[in-house]
Amino acid sequence: MDNIGQLYTSLGAEFVISQEQLHAKLKGIKAFVFDWDGVFNNGDKPARGSSHFSEVDSMGTNLLRFSHYLHHGELPLTAIISGEKNETAFYFCERECFHYSFFKISNKAEALQFLCEKEKLQPAQVAYVFDDVLDLPIAERCGLRILVNQKANPQFKAYCKEKGLADYITAHAGGQFAVREATELLTGLNGNFNQVITHRKDFSSAYVEYIAQRREIKPEFYTLKENGIEKT
Repeated sequence: MDNIGQLYTSLGAEFVISQEQLHAKLKGIKAFVFDWDGVFNNGDKPARGSSHFSEVDSMGTNLLRFSHYLHHGELPLTAIISGEKNETAFYFCERECFHYSFFKISNKAEALQFLCEKEKLQPAQVAYVFDDVLDLPIAERCGLRILVNQKANPQFKAYCKEKGLADYITAHAGGQFAVREATELLTGLNGNFNQVITHRKDFSSAYVEYIAQRREIKPEFYTLKENGIEKT
């Protein structure tokens, strides 16, 4: 694990806190939550359309979940929280067996609070991958924050650093495999990256059991209605 930081800083990433501090935070994480637009993609959307994702990023989320499973003996909670409605995000959550998809929630702190109360989690047990202003109410509260690096917003990045809203800033932008970068980093910090890859390569019994447990997850979809956040 000693050379992980150098691998990522050589790409242009920035550890806002030290690698050791990031590793300490990761130890207490039980949930991985992702924004959608600008994280799994570059944020471009056609009129009334949905946005896309990459298989490279998808595999990254899978390997991170397997890493957590090997490290802790249980699956982590996984969720997408988006301010918009994205049919592709729904498909992704169903295919990848994420636990939750929250959509059309402009104050994302409400979704985080709902998720933590429902799953009996503390915000400090949540890791969040995000990219923009709408995400800051979650970044302000959760335990581990990874900011996707968009080259066009240096003042926003400076703000996040100054206010303590990001722990790591990716080298890659949304749509350029930033999720894969973030998930491989966290897998490496778990100390079992090579083990994860070998198990997946060999389709080992441990990986088969992990996949079986993952397939039992039935995603739940929530949005904001008149009476608060409700299941759809």
